[in-house]
Amino acid sequence: MLYTKDFMETITMIRDENLDIRTITMGISLLDCADSDIDVSCKKIHDKILRCAKDLVKTGEEIEKKYAVPIVNKRISVTPIAMLLGASGGDPIKYAKTLDKAAEEVGVNFIGGFSALVHKGFSPGDRELIASIPEALACTSRVCSSVNIGSTKSGINMDAVKLMGSIVRKSAELTKDRQCMGASKLVVFCNAPEDNPFMAGAFHGAGEPDCVINVGVSGPGVVRAALSKLPKDADLLQVAELIKRTAFKITRVGQLVGNEASKKLGVPFGIIDLSLAPTPAVGDSVAHILEEIGLEQCGACGTTAALAMLNDAVKKGGVMASSSVGGLSGAFIPVSEDAGMIDAARAGTLCIEKLEAMTAVCSVGLDMIVVPGDTPQEVISAIIADEAAIGMVNSKTTAVRIIPAIGHSEGEELDFGGLFGSGPIMKVNEKSPLVMINRGGRIPAPIQSLKN
Repeated sequence: MLYTKDFMETITMIRDENLDIRTITMGISLLDCADSDIDVSCKKIHDKILRCAKDLVKTGEEIEKKYAVPIVNKRISVTPIAMLLGASGGDPIKYAKTLDKAAEEVGVNFIGGFSALVHKGFSPGDRELIASIPEALACTSRVCSSVNIGSTKSGINMDAVKLMGSIVRKSAELTKDRQCMGASKLVVFCNAPEDNPFMAGAFHGAGEPDCVINVGVSGPGVVRAALSKLPKDADLLQVAELIKRTAFKITRVGQLVGNEASKKLGVPFGIIDLSLAPTPAVGDSVAHILEEIGLEQCGACGTTAALAMLNDAVKKGGVMASSSVGGLSGAFIPVSEDAGMIDAARAGTLCIEKLEAMTAVCSVGLDMIVVPGDTPQEVISAIIADEAAIGMVNSKTTAVRIIPAIGHSEGEELDFGGLFGSGPIMKVNEKSPLVMINRGGRIPAPIQSLKN
């Protein structure tokens, strides 16, 4: 049964508490666009994206009007382009420009999938695509890139980790006149999911349907508002229960939008990603949820425990609201995209080491971290390796999206604007990991991988 109270509660969530659908992302398989001639392959890609996604933005806008639910982003994810490059050879930048042009023509804000999966080694096309990432991100505006360098089943490809340190740094250098934005569109993964709707890490996995709609919800403000009404002496079981009930309501809205988009576009509904995705807007912060639970400021002792409870309660509430949960599904902690995280980093309460501990219990990882411009590439590689180890050992997705602020030092800030927010430049441990990173090879898969 439907009750007036439920309708009014949802209206309040949207109007006053920043509830929105963060993204509807159309996943498109490009496997049938492979060709030995890269120009032919690019034409097939362009034509298929336009054919599949021509109504994506219009459909999103129609659903917004029908249900009065904001849908902030309409996006596309595609098959990792390294798979096509292995067949065609040629200049990978042609693929990047093709994706950017198609994304512009259909009106989406980002397209993900300029990607390579190298967790166990490099196949034909992988090295060429990875080497082209900095230029690809510099010469396009909508293309996002990701590289999966490890997994629980395969271990960590340390040759790829070493390479990605230089690629991240070069991506920042080529866009230093634009707040080093290139690095903000590049994610390095361990255990990357095939159905993630969130950028910059979205790609359409080989096991996915030809075309599918995935939805990412967002509701940190709703959770914080609910907790603010709870008595300060309520125990943590009551806190967890309230988060579960709130996550259930948020997810139902996402399920409604996903089903409607699937029906209108005539493609299968894939998954709903439960992640609490914050923004720099006041009242839309995961950090503020943790502070509502009882911390003076995010980063204080107890932060990791509070975040573990939040992440678990969100998952428990969400999976009861939908039978199609996937993607990342948890609480994001991107520093520059979360008003509370920004404040905590500025105050020095939140440091990279504490963020790393927090990533062991949430999704996804060290996200939108700004570091000094003179940070050596081997240090960036070592940060990636540390985060990948957490994901590998704990059988979870972890990632690094780190931005060397070229020409800037600790204590300064980069201002990205929009959803990317602003990033205080955080202190990095200066001791060198060079010898370890230069060893290369592979960190073997942990004993936990032997589950067959």
